[in-house]
Amino acid sequence: MKIVSKSNSSQRFKHLKTGSKEHYPEVEVRYSSRRRKTASASWEGERIVLTVPATLHGNDRAAVVDALVQKLLSTRPYVRASDDDLILRAKELADQYLGGVYPTAVQWSKGQLKRWGSCTAATGTIRISERLKAAPSWVIDGVLLHELAHLIEPNHSERFKVLTAKYPRMAEVQAFLEGFSLATEQLRNKV
Repeated sequence: MKIVSKSNSSQRFKHLKTGSKEHYPEVEVRYSSRRRKTASASWEGERIVLTVPATLHGNDRAAVVDALVQKLLSTRPYVRASDDDLILRAKELADQYLGGVYPTAVQWSKGQLKRWGSCTAATGTIRISERLKAAPSWVIDGVLLHELAHLIEPNHSERFKVLTAKYPRMAEVQAFLEGFSLATEQLRNKV
């Protein structure tokens, strides 16, 4: 197998848009002389890696690559989400579960290494850890709803728990985040 191209996916996949700002992961295409008919796609960290038959050329290759990238991006919609996408989703969740309490700003945060999210109720600002970009959308929705609930109830009181319990997958979100934390900690300890 040889790696023939790494692409700046923002140029190659302009038609795969979400939100008001475009964010695309790096896409690497690997050509395999052992593959005859099938192609595969997977995530390696924040990068999409595609393996296609070396005999696949031109428009056929482009069509396969485009289809696989589209399919993989649909499994992690927040990988390419901007801060504007987050605030739109937060407003949708607020309307659906909390009666329309809106944040003033929602943004991805690189500095949140121990928390999944945080809320400054006084300013209405919510920050979500960039570590969650790879998580399923329902997990990010749960974290957003948790932080939105802090706009109503600043602490983790019974009232707060009632608010967050409105999200039907909140228990699954907690389990996912606990597993994510454990795996992250074990990887950190191996290094």
